[in-house]
Amino acid sequence: MAEAGPSTERPLIEFRGVSKVFGSGAAAVRALDRVDLRIDEGEFVAIMGPSGSGKSTAMNVIGCLDTPSAGEYFFQGFEIGGADRRNRALLRRRYFGFVFQGFNLLARTSAAENVELPLTYRGISGAERRRLAYAALARVGLQGREHHTPGELSGGQQQRVAIARAIVTRPAVLLADEPTGNLDTKMSREIMDVLTALNREQGITIIMVTHEQDMAAYARRVIRFVDGRIDVDDTPARAA
Repeated sequence: MAEAGPSTERPLIEFRGVSKVFGSGAAAVRALDRVDLRIDEGEFVAIMGPSGSGKSTAMNVIGCLDTPSAGEYFFQGFEIGGADRRNRALLRRRYFGFVFQGFNLLARTSAAENVELPLTYRGISGAERRRLAYAALARVGLQGREHHTPGELSGGQQQRVAIARAIVTRPAVLLADEPTGNLDTKMSREIMDVLTALNREQGITIIMVTHEQDMAAYARRVIRFVDGRIDVDDTPARAA
């Protein structure tokens, strides 16, 4: 039997020499500087770095919230770095879920109704939206809280609603920007347990920006940015 050759599996996300410059002339700021990056399907990656290091800019490019000034960005093998605003919106809607430090929930709307919101853009019937919302809330441990408004929930529970809203469309990638930044230690650990379960049990690729080392320790790979470039890319040995 012939020996197997090297793997040719394409990465889910790939940067090739990606740069991002804000401003021009003497006022230009190079937020990303010729970054090469590969993230495979099913990874849990924490992105760290000091303020202004480029970590949030990298996440914005990955999530099609921004475009590179130079270089190439590939998603599922297709170059999309130069996609126009309309196509970037379509890509976000189809492939990405977002969780932010601020929960961004509608205050007078129930947990289930908040989770349903992304589904309204897909023409899904009300009954099916409700079914999917309840299922997403169950996945983050909020059974029985479907009719509670954000004011009736703790901070950790509100962030669980935000995560349920991000995963209800079954995205390929969950992007979490400082998801525990507004939470105490106990609630932060609960949220990280939820993210870890989604990655390990559901296979969702998770990319998380954080400045907290103990939260980054939940990830299976830690990338540290400094001055717009990757300074450290640490992939610990994974348990069998």
